[in-house]
Amino acid sequence: MISSSDILNARILVVDDLEVNVTLLESLLRGSGYAAVTSTTDPHAVCALHSKNRYDLILLDLHMPGMDGFQVMEGLKAIETDGYLPVLVVTAQPDYKLRALQAGARDFVSKPFDLAEVLMRVRNMLEVRLLHKESLNYSKVLEQTVREVETSRELILRQRDELRDLYDKIVVEQKVSERLLLNVLPQPIAERLKARPDLMADSFPEVIADSFLEVSVLFADIVEFTRFSAGMSAEQLVAMLNEIFTGFDDIADHRGLEKIKTIGDAYMAAAGLPVPAADHAVRTAHMALDMIDALARFNARNGYSLQLRIGINSGAVVAGVIGARKFIYDLWGDAVNTASRMESHGVAGRVQVTQATRCRLGDPFLFEERGIIEAKGIGELHTWFLSGRRSVSPNDRRALQRGSRME
Repeated sequence: MISSSDILNARILVVDDLEVNVTLLESLLRGSGYAAVTSTTDPHAVCALHSKNRYDLILLDLHMPGMDGFQVMEGLKAIETDGYLPVLVVTAQPDYKLRALQAGARDFVSKPFDLAEVLMRVRNMLEVRLLHKESLNYSKVLEQTVREVETSRELILRQRDELRDLYDKIVVEQKVSERLLLNVLPQPIAERLKARPDLMADSFPEVIADSFLEVSVLFADIVEFTRFSAGMSAEQLVAMLNEIFTGFDDIADHRGLEKIKTIGDAYMAAAGLPVPAADHAVRTAHMALDMIDALARFNARNGYSLQLRIGINSGAVVAGVIGARKFIYDLWGDAVNTASRMESHGVAGRVQVTQATRCRLGDPFLFEERGIIEAKGIGELHTWFLSGRRSVSPNDRRALQRGSRME
């Protein structure tokens, strides 16, 4: 198994032509406990350095003079004998992200840096990389054992128990790798992927995409969190977001929503997919109010005054899996864009919903009419504030008393 010590001792190379970016990333990683961090501002030196040191992770800037990150990756491919390119690309160009993944990169980080996101992606990639290396070692041991078994029956008898133990360990490691690969996907989608024989191929012959006519989408953002967290260490920032978002995950499980993703201090979830649900809007409304309550309890415990801005919209979406090496389940469509605008044009501490969601909710909830707002890129929208519930069922009352993992 991979330990925290193994991860913190992994060899990391930072490549960026700007000294300020190199200094920032080196300081962040060393401050988080990574002991073997080196850097270079010369992209021409990367392949030679990797040949000598065999880094477990390379943070690679894509836009560099003389030799860009794509040319560097082509050179690295000639060095890596197992076909695994341990590259986390760094780019400020959104269009470069998909191209970088197609070129062999394992993941990407956007500029300007979200420090918490950088640390989480670095740790995830190192865990997968070290598991991959350990799996290769096990495979080599197993291949050698098989060759010896073929030449000697006596050796088969002596090593039978050892092979059995080794096989069990490989199965365990494969399950861990599978969990790391698929833990970001909804269970039904994960099962569909695992059932496909081309799962580990370089690319899929077809995409996984589904249309849903009735879905409610929720966006939530912690108001002014960047300014609030400016004086925190990387460990404190990640620990705080982890506590808050873990509580939101528990609420999503309790209310029957699917967490889609987090981006920095923003949280996205949806109801009505990948399994349709007639009460998708009701589930989402309950979750939004639960999130407001949960953050209030978090503030009370820690002496903070953080606030959420939440937006909800209902309608048709397309959902599917993108990426051939690092899978992401995501949503697209006007309903998603409008839900995002409900959050960004909302009010701190309030839940703003569209007329479409308001019509699907009805009597169990309390509303305040906000009226017509001008949403960027969409136009005029009739919106409401979801201000509470008319009554709380016994099951919901018991759930609120138990609280979530945030308490």
